Amino acid sequence: MKFDVFTQMEYIARSAGTLILNIHALRSPNQTVISEIFNIEPYIKAEEMIIPGSENRLVRFEIPEPGNIKISYTATVDNRYTITDHTGKQHVEVAHLDSSILPYLYPSRYCQSDKLYRLANNLFGHIDTPFEQVMALSNWINRNVQYMSGFSNTQTSAYDTVTQQVGVCRDFAHLGIALCRALTIPARYFTGYAYHLKPADFHACFEAYLGGEWVLFDATRLVPLNGLVKIANGRDAADAALANIFGDIIFTTMQVTCELAEENFIPFYYGDTALQGLSYPQ
Repeated sequence: MKFDVFTQMEYIARSAGTLILNIHALRSPNQTVISEIFNIEPYIKAEEMIIPGSENRLVRFEIPEPGNIKISYTATVDNRYTITDHTGKQHVEVAHLDSSILPYLYPSRYCQSDKLYRLANNLFGHIDTPFEQVMALSNWINRNVQYMSGFSNTQTSAYDTVTQQVGVCRDFAHLGIALCRALTIPARYFTGYAYHLKPADFHACFEAYLGGEWVLFDATRLVPLNGLVKIANGRDAADAALANIFGDIIFTTMQVTCELAEENFIPFYYGDTALQGLSYPQ
């Protein structure tokens, strides 16, 4: 399915500094960037980077002097997803996981799975299959955590979200990841452009490693699962931040859109008892 995505971000630089942005659509065998334009006003030469061990496309540029900076990114992206039946699929033992998957089992800055082990196993440890466990914990988050902006910040962790029971998509994703890892299910952070998200913004959810593939889950249930354009993955938001700022640079405004570039889109959501999982571009 093809999507047109766009973002515009504005900053005020009070001194010279550096910005590293992570807003480009991911390129992969199943997600094709048909066309894209990245622009900085006033013009500054930018460098695209891919960090070793990651597919995330970072753009780094140096701001030489104080002033206003406007960044825009426009792209048309064609992606494919697969839907797999997970009925009866059993847990993959840690001893059989590829070494590249192991980091997504460990506690991380925002996903303290070691602190949520007892909660996760008391609530979901009795469930037979890993897909059903992840469905159950996603449904639990949706029912027990209120989606509301302004009640969390960049320091809010999964442990905070459990106690405060309120947050935004980033907090829902972190809690889902932490609970998965507490159940010995590898999980990672997903950020992207989202079709039908209101108000329009970047969106965060998570992927769990089930049956040898990464399967997408969104505890917010705010967007169709097949209406996402992937930007980045990471252990948590620290690995997939949209912007890293070095210097006295202040973010001021942002605009984000994600629109269909073709017809016949049929939205896909999980029901409460779903056994079919959607896998997104790798």
